[in-house]
Amino acid sequence: MPFADANGIRISYQSTGTGEPVLLIMGSAASGRVWTVHQTPALVRAGYRAITFDNRGVPPTDAPAGRYALADLVQDTKGLIEALGIGPCRVVGTSLGAMIAQELALKSPESVRCAVLIGTRARTDAFRRAQLLADRALLADGVSVPPAHRAATTVLQMLSPATRDNDDEVARWLDLFELAGDDGAAPGQAWADPDGDRREALSGVSVPCRVIAFEDDVITPPHLCAEVAEAIPDCDLVRIPRAGHIGYLERPAEVNSAVIEFLDKN
Repeated sequence: MPFADANGIRISYQSTGTGEPVLLIMGSAASGRVWTVHQTPALVRAGYRAITFDNRGVPPTDAPAGRYALADLVQDTKGLIEALGIGPCRVVGTSLGAMIAQELALKSPESVRCAVLIGTRARTDAFRRAQLLADRALLADGVSVPPAHRAATTVLQMLSPATRDNDDEVARWLDLFELAGDDGAAPGQAWADPDGDRREALSGVSVPCRVIAFEDDVITPPHLCAEVAEAIPDCDLVRIPRAGHIGYLERPAEVNSAVIEFLDKN
């Protein structure tokens, strides 16, 4: 994979296709190559150039020591857009990647033509806050859970009941998550989730946006996604049933259709 120098670090990226660029921003501790399973091929078929990359902390992108702020990741992404000369470009982000996209659209609208925000939120409610603090406590204490336990927890948090209750499907997911790597991946990103309520700030976003919510998402549930869509002036909301937090892998056809339909209009 090639590298670009941006915001003082080296960022690994991959570009596929020859059309107008779409930058895809992955969520916490995950590689940008996750997009290449379903989203990159669909975008290329639709005539776009799909650009994926690894956020700071995810090898082979640089992983500076310490805790990362959301602003670090936003500046990394802005720097990558500038280094590749693709701004303003269409942006698609999921989870932490959607938070990066929100802030990028708000603070650097010259970099963003439009944005799709998948599994997103503008604030942390009481339960999601408890989840976040629990995860941070494990990291701070240096706790490493067994791979099988991590896989079962990931299935519970990331997938819908429709998938969890299908023995053949859930067996494949459990194997995948158990083999996916250790739970210490990109620890600095655990502190990138901002405190407070960003809804008022998001009223200043001036580019067209679409929020995609997954009905069975326990990390960014539909009611929190809807708040983002309501806060951004030119934004609509698409809800996808029978999908959890990684619905772009569970229900890729529905997600790809919603993404490409929006990008084609903007």
